[in-house]
Amino acid sequence: MVYQLRTAQRILRLKQIQALLGISRSGIYDRLNPKSPRYDPLFPQPIKLGGRSVGFLESELEAWVQKRVEERGGGRH
Repeated sequence: MVYQLRTAQRILRLKQIQALLGISRSGIYDRLNPKSPRYDPLFPQPIKLGGRSVGFLESELEAWVQKRVEERGGGRH
C-alpha cells in the first residue's frame, strides 16, 4: 500500500499578508486590479471563504515573492 503525505495548505488573511509582504491593503488590491498601474497578473488570486471574506494561499504568496527575488538577480544587489 502506498501512502501519500499531504501538506496542509495555509490560508492567510489580509492582515497576515500585509505583515508578510509589507504592503498595504490597497496595495494588495492594486496588484489584483487590471486597471491599476501596479497591476501584477502573476499576483496570487484570492480564495472566497464566505460572504465577504477572502484568503490567499501561503504557498502561492511565497512562490510570488520568490519570483520577484529571481527577477532581480537571485537576491544579490
